[in-house]
Amino acid sequence: MYKKHPEEKMLACQYMGPKTMVVNSVPKPMITAPKDAIVKITHCTVCGSDLHMYAGDLDSAMQKGDIMGHEAIGVVDDVGPEVKNVEKGDREYSLCDRTNPSKEMEGMWGHRLSGIFGYTQLTGGYPGNQAEYCRVPNADLILVKAPKEGVSPEQLLALADVTTTAWHGNELAEVGKGHVVGVWGCGPVGLSIAKLALFRGAKKVYAVDPDPRRLEIAESFGCIGVNVREHPDVSDYILRQEPHGLDKGIEASGFRSAQSWIQTTMRAIGAEGDQSDTVSHVIKATRKGGNISLIGDFFFTTNQFPIGALMEKAITLRGGQLYAQKYHPYLLDITVKGEYDPSFVFTHKGEPYAFSLFALPFRYKFEDLLWGDTDFRPLDDFENIPKMYKLQHEHGMPGGLKAIMATPFGRSLGK
Repeated sequence: MYKKHPEEKMLACQYMGPKTMVVNSVPKPMITAPKDAIVKITHCTVCGSDLHMYAGDLDSAMQKGDIMGHEAIGVVDDVGPEVKNVEKGDREYSLCDRTNPSKEMEGMWGHRLSGIFGYTQLTGGYPGNQAEYCRVPNADLILVKAPKEGVSPEQLLALADVTTTAWHGNELAEVGKGHVVGVWGCGPVGLSIAKLALFRGAKKVYAVDPDPRRLEIAESFGCIGVNVREHPDVSDYILRQEPHGLDKGIEASGFRSAQSWIQTTMRAIGAEGDQSDTVSHVIKATRKGGNISLIGDFFFTTNQFPIGALMEKAITLRGGQLYAQKYHPYLLDITVKGEYDPSFVFTHKGEPYAFSLFALPFRYKFEDLLWGDTDFRPLDDFENIPKMYKLQHEHGMPGGLKAIMATPFGRSLGK
């Protein structure tokens, strides 16, 4: 998908099979079409949706050696002759490409969605930006110019996908002042949805997840945490608290989050591709005439979908990939103004600085050393990205969410 440099190489994270990500040296991309830009990546991260590929659920749509990633920021290194609004040296972060040649997707769904960097052959097969360089087609449309001062790499990287996706979830559910909201899934996107729902004026937000660490983060925002291990019939539990039901329900966990043995078994034997457990609970817990948005990824078909309840309760259900270009100016503005900080999603702080244990303030405990509450490097190294995939997939990421990784170029900038 790009013209390869005949001599120069770069490091890139490649998919080599289920649960096998490898950082290899590959040819550096060159300008391939007149509207291209080449971005020299400074920072990147692993998206929760990247884990679908890591886990092997989308293996049939992958090719060995595909370059991963669609969340990154960097500096423009080169531009094609027809690029008008992007210049070499600009600080940029990338959004999705609108061009997708996949006939398979059109056959499945009747239409093709936009291309997405590093996200299967179904979305165009574009090499991703978990690499030192990335070719960006249609650069004037895709790249978003970022301020050179006043906003951190963590904030920009969170804005590249997580925060815009979270805002999209709120928009689709029409979350506003005084609403009672339920969010299923407290990963980086789900927690951002919950935090932004409160920002938009929601009266109450129920945050649903099995991970106590993530629920603690939600509660720190002012949400009401609901642990599904303690309340497996979560919709009934919420209805006991809110007899009229939720005004807005948002599913942010996706097709792999089966809870019941029936759904788990059907997915295991290939009788369905997507689980419907979480969606069923959202529909049951949402009031008559309420709104539901699906932000967690769903790709295939599911069984036991409560279509009757959806119809008879007159619920409006919407879903879809985010409209990043539409939302980013406002979200960047409130971030720069200090009204909202999206960077909380980066809970992994890298390796600790060298320090004397005896020099630590008395308030630090052993757990603090494990979970990063002391003096740690702010970033991890790009070369460690396979480890980050494994940690994130196994819910072993320090702090419970995700890591930000700096390329050698990013580290050289000292930011």
